[in-house]
Amino acid sequence: MSTTRRGFLGSCAVAASSYQRILGANDRVGVGFIGYGLIGAQHVWDFRNQPDADMVALSDTYQPRMEQGVAACGGKARSYRDFRKLIEDKDVHAVVVSTPDHWHALMTMMACAAGKDVYVEKPMTLFVKEGRWMVDVARKHKRVVQVGTQQRSGPHYAAARKLIQDKYLGKMHSVRMASFRNVMPGFGAPPAGAQPIDFDYDMWLGPAPARPYQPHRGIYHFRWFWDYSGGQMTNLAAHSIDIVHWFTDAMAPAAVSSSGGRFVLEDDGETPDTQDALYEYPGFTAVWSHREGSAGRRAGAGLEFFGSKGSMTIDRGGFRVHSDPKINPESAIPVFRGAPTGGPQRQAAAEPELWVKTVEMKGTSEEQFRLHVRNFLDCVKSRQRPVADVEDGHQVAVACHLANISLRTGRKVRWDGKTEQVLGDREAAAMLERPYRKPWDAVLRSLLA
Repeated sequence: MSTTRRGFLGSCAVAASSYQRILGANDRVGVGFIGYGLIGAQHVWDFRNQPDADMVALSDTYQPRMEQGVAACGGKARSYRDFRKLIEDKDVHAVVVSTPDHWHALMTMMACAAGKDVYVEKPMTLFVKEGRWMVDVARKHKRVVQVGTQQRSGPHYAAARKLIQDKYLGKMHSVRMASFRNVMPGFGAPPAGAQPIDFDYDMWLGPAPARPYQPHRGIYHFRWFWDYSGGQMTNLAAHSIDIVHWFTDAMAPAAVSSSGGRFVLEDDGETPDTQDALYEYPGFTAVWSHREGSAGRRAGAGLEFFGSKGSMTIDRGGFRVHSDPKINPESAIPVFRGAPTGGPQRQAAAEPELWVKTVEMKGTSEEQFRLHVRNFLDCVKSRQRPVADVEDGHQVAVACHLANISLRTGRKVRWDGKTEQVLGDREAAAMLERPYRKPWDAVLRSLLA
């Protein structure tokens, strides 16, 4: 790599100065996109539909997708095979990172050091220590970093959070999270071979270990390999755990136990198709389950909070509160009258006909994506921290990674959230960090210096 430590930091300083001048003189935000896969396409759509976002540039290691992405941006975005050129582009004020997981941390830190704000997809990291590095770099360079946990921007999620924090469910003591689906028999096991001429596989690998090319190491199926991802624990569970943290103001579990494996899918994947995890938080427990071979039954999927007076089920389509007024009328929760912007008010006990068993509010996934992008752009201008700040993304990723560490070691992992250290288990502690492949290890050192 031609970028030296001194040259990289020098170009960062120039870009940061240029960025401040441009944004101060122009209320529009120039956006550059790194990665145009499934979620990348969603982000291009959402940013393009914001009135103050300019679609400036796009980078991808796979030429067909880069061409699709440029077209989706309106045809005028500059294309870069090397994402570093996009980060250096003076017209790019904010960078959207929609790559495979193993690139999230390094690209985010490089963009922050160059004076760019960042919208990075979840999971924010591939391993635990990356998260603290990202927080430190973002704070050092005073950057806004929004994590793609879009549910935090859903109005019905905010209303549900207020219910729980106001103790309308009583004492919240447990949470159940799950995702069941059937993708049997799996994704197959294509042999290794020559990489496509229009795919820059070495750049795609980046800081990950060098491996022979085969079709599943790239594009979508990267998610089933430990080199690049943490499977459905870091993919799907991250969304649910994020809501648990946000609703309860929890920062980290005290202990995590997890078991499972790739039991039924017939392919070359490594991450579990079946996994259960038990999280121990102060005052409550949370459980996660996923099934990739759940033929004929998907019941149990979703997110549910249990309190001493009632329970709540919630997903991107809305929430419902369940109570039992037959046992204790004071525990029942009144129905919302219109939009619950300020939360429900308790009715007088002398009016039992006003008490109901359920409270409901609807929402849409599209609304959450749109509002999450809007929150990011607003924070780029105001310099306030976004609703899903880099610190939040780090803590959620920690919980996910600890479950995978427990699964891979076969032991409960005890965690000190203040020191961010595993307690009493050297093998598990060694899994908090992974080495970066050359030359990206030198880039990391320059960012952390």
